[in-house]
Amino acid sequence: MAPAMARADVLLVSLGSTAGLRAADAALRGAIERAGADVAVATTAPQRDVRTFALTDLVWARAARAAVRAALAQARPRAILYSTTTAALLWPEPGAIRYDAPSAANRPGRHGVWQRPLERRRLKAAPLLVPWAEGSLAETPEPHAPAVVVPVPVEPSGPAAAPAARDIAAITYAANPHKKGLDRVLAAWAQARRDGEELVVAGTDHVARAAGVRNAGRLAPAAYRALLRRARVFVTAPRREDYGIAQLEALADGCALVTTPAPGPYAALPLARALDPRLVTSADGLGPALRAALDDPAPGYAERARDALAPFRRRAVDRTVAEELVPRLLEAL
Repeated sequence: MAPAMARADVLLVSLGSTAGLRAADAALRGAIERAGADVAVATTAPQRDVRTFALTDLVWARAARAAVRAALAQARPRAILYSTTTAALLWPEPGAIRYDAPSAANRPGRHGVWQRPLERRRLKAAPLLVPWAEGSLAETPEPHAPAVVVPVPVEPSGPAAAPAARDIAAITYAANPHKKGLDRVLAAWAQARRDGEELVVAGTDHVARAAGVRNAGRLAPAAYRALLRRARVFVTAPRREDYGIAQLEALADGCALVTTPAPGPYAALPLARALDPRLVTSADGLGPALRAALDDPAPGYAERARDALAPFRRRAVDRTVAEELVPRLLEAL
């Protein structure tokens, strides 16, 4: 007979459907372990692409349920933490729920026809919610379980570059081109650019040829962050922003953030407004905002951005996890 597996303090159910979610789950696992708790991970099997959000959420929720059942058959954890509301929709046992945005906000109409009512029950029945941002909690339907806000940690990816070393005028990240407003960014760039200036587009292979636009495609994280350290401006025009890790990374690496407001938690938006309100504008004003960021940068912007990011740094997140999240996980479940 095989020896019984050691009992973990926390079973982290990692949906892992995107690179961003996988990175966020790895960061959370590290923080929980640094707090002294033992973490086991139940990772869902990769799923095929399907046509609708409703069907996508169903296949991933079923995969998460299967992963949890397999993990529970091996050993019983003291606590279960589902990463994303999708992972929790078909849970075999209740647990805490970690999420960037609820389906109630990012699955409107037919896109969330079955998810929203089931999600409301899960958010009420869970012993604890762990939203990524205060804005995530604000979008959560009432009544819901008590919550501890735990951001995804963001650190500079390398030494800060001097302004003269930043040879890329602007960069944008468009893994989901429509949601990230790539069409609006390209239109603003066509209006604002001057000879010799270049906009680098990362995260997608689908970029139309245009003067002064370079498609960097899909990049490894280190290669992408290296581009951020060379860029003067990060520009984006999201139609909705569930969290905005790319914007936080850009601020951490010294870029000025030019953006439109957007519905959703959008953690970097209040930071951008405080750093330089000229750079937060409508889609029609994106071109002039780009020129302001390039031609008339606000004094001390990068230094002030680093200070503003203090609550998102790993040290601050680790403190929240150790002092608030882990004790409440292990008490509640």
